Amino acid sequence: MKLVRFGEVGREKPGLVDADGGIRDLSSVIPDISGASLSANSLDRIRKLDAKTLPLAPSGQRLGACVGKVGNFIAIGLNYADHAAETGAPIPAEPIIFNKAPSCIVGPNDNVIIPRGSHKTDWEVELAIVIGERASYVGANEAMDYVAGYCVCNDVSEREFQIERGGTWTKGKGCPTFGPLGPWLVTRDEIPDPHALDMWLDVNGERMQNGSTKTMIFNLPQIVSYVSHFMILEPGDVITTGTPPGVGMGMKPPRFLKSGDEISLGIDGLGVQRQRVFAFEERPADIRYPAHQRSVSV
Repeated sequence: MKLVRFGEVGREKPGLVDADGGIRDLSSVIPDISGASLSANSLDRIRKLDAKTLPLAPSGQRLGACVGKVGNFIAIGLNYADHAAETGAPIPAEPIIFNKAPSCIVGPNDNVIIPRGSHKTDWEVELAIVIGERASYVGANEAMDYVAGYCVCNDVSEREFQIERGGTWTKGKGCPTFGPLGPWLVTRDEIPDPHALDMWLDVNGERMQNGSTKTMIFNLPQIVSYVSHFMILEPGDVITTGTPPGVGMGMKPPRFLKSGDEISLGIDGLGVQRQRVFAFEERPADIRYPAHQRSVSV
């Protein structure tokens, strides 16, 4: 299944993508694509519905982040061997874990805002895991039983804040709009092998990243198991799992986002995102920063 959230910022409704690509309103079935609605039992109940009996969402609706009310937004650093090589970093012996602020989450086509004082805002296409069951101290052999599905994440990053300002990576990763998720949450049954997915990212139509989940250092079961040994993962939590090479920081000379840029990115079977980039000072006047975004309609 492909699940979506559609509507105005803060008022998104749950939806199901039907066989013709239309969005069916799930509001009468579940309150949101979040929390307990992502359990295996809940997903089975949705799967058994006849989508044609559900009302169609109005056309031209904004897509929100494909999962709502995210508690933990966890990221894994340097998890692609070819990306580690481009940054000159050694292969990590254990997964590198850092937090992205849940408040940075936006829809897949919402604007990305370069924060105040930023000179090194960068892009990263990533495969994200959405947790469906409460997970604590789970083994790698059972870890995928706790996963509801997958989505595309743009792990937008400010490299000066992340690397040059001391402390942890978190402050370069959680700025408002730095976590576009979606367009869809795709349930596990639709992706037979999440470790064989092509992924890409373009800036202004120029291909920057062209990789595959095949080059992950730590696979998804290892990641879920590992993270669950350091915190309890709740339904609706998101783990974004690293990026392939082609980030701006790794170019010679480095290249970073500027106001007016357009980003598009996607992963096989998980859909495509498109974002416009604005400097903080040049953000559209109708944005109530950071809660409301002018966005690309779908």
